Amino acid sequence: MVAALLVRDGHVLLCHRAAGRRWYPDVWDLPGGHVERGEEPVEALARELKEEVGMIEEPGSEVARVVGPGLVLRIWQVDGWVGDPVNASPVEHDDLGWFDASEASKLPLAHDNYLNLIRNTLLELGPA
Repeated sequence: MVAALLVRDGHVLLCHRAAGRRWYPDVWDLPGGHVERGEEPVEALARELKEEVGMIEEPGSEVARVVGPGLVLRIWQVDGWVGDPVNASPVEHDDLGWFDASEASKLPLAHDNYLNLIRNTLLELGPA
C-alpha cells in the first residue's frame, strides 16, 4: 500500500473515510491505496491521488513505512502538485481537510504512527 503526506502552508491533507468502509471506517487517513499487479509503488501513488483527490503529484521522497499485521504502508511526502485537491471519490471519503499537528491530534486517525509523522514533518519544515 502507498500513501501521500501532502503538505501546504504548515498543514497536511487528510481524508475522512466513510463510516461504511470495510477497512478503517470513520477515521481520518492519508490519501493513497493499493499497488496493483505490475505497478511500481510511485506509479500506484500517482494513480491513487488522481482517483481520490483529483490531482497529479510531483514525486517527493519516501518518508515512512507503517507496518502492522498484514500491512506495509509506504508513505511519500509530497510538497508539489498540479490541481487543487478535491474529494474525487465520495464513496471512499466523505470529507477532506487541511490540518496542522495540533488539529490532527484531536482526530481519530487511521494509524497510530500518523500523528508523529505529521508532527515531525511539519516541525522539520518550520513555520508556514
